[in-house]
Amino acid sequence: MTTGFGLNFGGTGDVRVNAMAVIMEAPEQLALRPLALKPMDAGDVLVAVDWSGISTGTEKLLWTGKMPSFPGMGYPLVPGYESVGRVIDAGADARARIGEWVFVPGANCYQDARGLFGGSARTVILPGSRAVTIDAALGRDGILLALAATARHAIAGGALPDLIVGHGILGRLLARLVIASGGPAPVVWETNPARRHGADGYAVIDPADDDRRDYRTICDASGAADVLDMLIPRLGKQGEIVLAGFYDRLSFAFPAAFMREARLRIAAEFTPADIAATTALITRGDLRFDGLISHVRPAAQAADAYPQAFGDADCLKMVLDWSDV
Repeated sequence: MTTGFGLNFGGTGDVRVNAMAVIMEAPEQLALRPLALKPMDAGDVLVAVDWSGISTGTEKLLWTGKMPSFPGMGYPLVPGYESVGRVIDAGADARARIGEWVFVPGANCYQDARGLFGGSARTVILPGSRAVTIDAALGRDGILLALAATARHAIAGGALPDLIVGHGILGRLLARLVIASGGPAPVVWETNPARRHGADGYAVIDPADDDRRDYRTICDASGAADVLDMLIPRLGKQGEIVLAGFYDRLSFAFPAAFMREARLRIAAEFTPADIAATTALITRGDLRFDGLISHVRPAAQAADAYPQAFGDADCLKMVLDWSDV
C-alpha cells in the first residue's frame, strides 16, 4: 500500500520511502519528480517538509553551473539547506523525536541524485543529530535559521561590523544581529533604491553618499567580484574586511591595502555553535525574522520560482510551500 508520504510497504515487511523533490538535472534545467530515498539508520529521522527556502548565493551558482568544483559536486542534484517540517518517523534510536518541529540543514538521502544540499523535497531522511528542534510558532520563518546562523558566524570571529555592504536578506540579518548582539547600529550600503526599504534600527544609504574612510570592520554581503577595490579605501588603519558572500574569484590592488595594513577574513559555513547562539537570540526575542520573506510559491511551481528568486530584484527571499505536494 502507499500512504500520502510515499511510504511503500513491500511483502517482506521492509519500508521504502519515495519523496517528491526538486531536481536540478543540469544547469538551468529543473524538475519536480519522485526520488527513492536511502533506508533509515537507527539514529535517523524522517521529516515531512512544509517549507523550504531558495538560496540566492550557493543555489544560484548551482543553477547557473558556475559553482566551483568540489567533492560531491555534480548533476542531477537536489538543492536546498533551508527546510522546516515535522518528524513523522525515526529509527530505533531516535523514536523520541517523532512529532518534533525541526529545521533541516540539508539531507544526503537520495538513491539516484546527489544531495547538494538536499533539503528541497517533501520528505527527507537525515541523522537526528542534524535535525535542529525549533519552535513550531516560527512557521515558515524557521527556514531563515541557516542564513541567520551564517550571518552570526560572519560577525562572531572579530569586531562587530560598522559597515555592511548589501541590503539583501543576508545583509538585513547581519544588521539585525549586530544590534541584537549589543553593538551600535551599523551603516548599510545598497546601490539598488528598491532595496533600501525595510531597515530596522539602522540606516541604509547609497555608497556614493558616504565619504567615510575610517571603518574598522566592513562585512560584505553583496558577493560582488569587484568589491575589494571599492572597500579597501574605506578602511581605517588595520581595518578588516569580512567576506560573508560566496565568490568565484577575487582580486585587489595591493598598494591601498598595504598602506592600511588591511586584513581579510573569510566567513565559511555556520557551525552547531552558531545555530545554538542564533536560536537563543530568537528565544529571548532579541532577533526577529518578520518582514524578511517576500515571496511564497507552491512547490509545484518550483520551475518558475527558482528563476524568479535569482532574477527578480523585488524578491528578497523565496520560499516553496510543500503542503499541496
